[in-house]
Amino acid sequence: MMINCQNKPTHTTKIYETSAQGNKLTEIKEISSNDNSIKIKLKPTEKFQKITGFGGSFTESSAYLLNKLSKENREKILKAYFSEEGANYSLTRTHINSCDFSLGHYSYAPVSDDIELKNFSIKEDLDDIIPMIKDAQKISKNGFKIISSPWTSPPWMKDNNAWIGGKLLPKYHETWALFFSKYLTEYKKQGINIWGITVENEPHGNGNNWESLLFSPKEMTDFVENYLGKRLEKDGYGDVKILGYDQNRAGLKEWVDEMYRDEKSSKYFAGTAIHWYESTYDFFPDALQYAHHKKPEKYLIQTEACVDSEIPKWQDDAWYWSKEATDWGWDWASEKEKYLHPKYVPAFRYARDIIGCLNNYVDGWVDWNMVLDKQGGPNWFKNWCVAPVIVSPETDEVYFTPLYYVMAHFSKYIRPGDVRIGFENPDKEVMITATQNPDESVTVVIFNPTETKKTLSILLQEHTANTTISPKAIQTVLLNKIKK
Repeated sequence: MMINCQNKPTHTTKIYETSAQGNKLTEIKEISSNDNSIKIKLKPTEKFQKITGFGGSFTESSAYLLNKLSKENREKILKAYFSEEGANYSLTRTHINSCDFSLGHYSYAPVSDDIELKNFSIKEDLDDIIPMIKDAQKISKNGFKIISSPWTSPPWMKDNNAWIGGKLLPKYHETWALFFSKYLTEYKKQGINIWGITVENEPHGNGNNWESLLFSPKEMTDFVENYLGKRLEKDGYGDVKILGYDQNRAGLKEWVDEMYRDEKSSKYFAGTAIHWYESTYDFFPDALQYAHHKKPEKYLIQTEACVDSEIPKWQDDAWYWSKEATDWGWDWASEKEKYLHPKYVPAFRYARDIIGCLNNYVDGWVDWNMVLDKQGGPNWFKNWCVAPVIVSPETDEVYFTPLYYVMAHFSKYIRPGDVRIGFENPDKEVMITATQNPDESVTVVIFNPTETKKTLSILLQEHTANTTISPKAIQTVLLNKIKK
């Protein structure tokens, strides 16, 4: 990695790299120049979406595992995620009631036909999730937003009286809306203010595998317009952001068309939540563009992503940089959709998706579990997945995978309130994105998936920074405005 600043600088430059060769958010200090470099022109006058944040999710599984570690390692992980010295997460997610990454099924309203929710209690969260959130709050200097999502209502509210599948019975629409309000109140009592909610995690269902509640676009929109929005408004939670959809991007058009069908429905939706699971390589730019242009003033937030259907590789950085990972579609997709699910490089998938999302108007990007064990759980359904941090509670060991460092390239340096700016990039192999901070500093993230190093000249007004990025690497370039 080399850098050279020409002319009288108006900015100072710092560069950090994570690579298959072994860099882990390593600051690069070598200086040089190259006349044959790829010319990247930044356009700070071209402004796009304002950034909401980056981060991961508080699940019962992650919180439970942290409680199994030594106090030292628990604190080490939380600081790595939430301190300014660490990844400095600014946008997070958690689940309402249980999900597959819980130790088992539970609901805050277990008593059947408790229409007024007199027995509502978040006691299941008091041992694990809430202490994890509170400890993260103590570490985070600027705080972080939380989005909360239900996987299912209590079974007694559904037409199949089961944890998995089924639809909300119309007679419980009011009660289910009240449930969200009760949840917000009980968390507020714990000193935790919830920034936003999604109406339902994966309303298409998940193949009837774990907790779910089915909605069509119209059913969800009707519920928000007629019940949920009004209930939150009435109870003083009108500022809590309601995000619709919350599933894969291929279905975005039909959902935003319905959510924003008229002003009566649009007023209660603050934006749309999306996941990445439809394929291993396509970030669906056309769908993202459509969702943004449907209502440009609304949020568009990626709320869940992970290397799924995989048992984590322990202390094996090379695996995360090699094309070995598969997802659910590798085995389960129909023949006509198999092409969407080839083997992929885990570090590449994260870098490509985040940059692709940012360049197509996504303003927030949230990873799934922050911590999992060597099996990829605990998960009551045995739906094993990978997290950026893997732990062994039995031996009190912690493994920060390369995915942790890839996430930090964005979360640490692109902050809430930054604005994505335009750029020109003539190289078709290298992906970049760029944002500007209110103080006029600029962050450029570069992803080089090729087997060769690339040299780039980044031009920002009169300032030029020359940087060489390693093969199979991600790099963050900080152009900090000099105060006069």
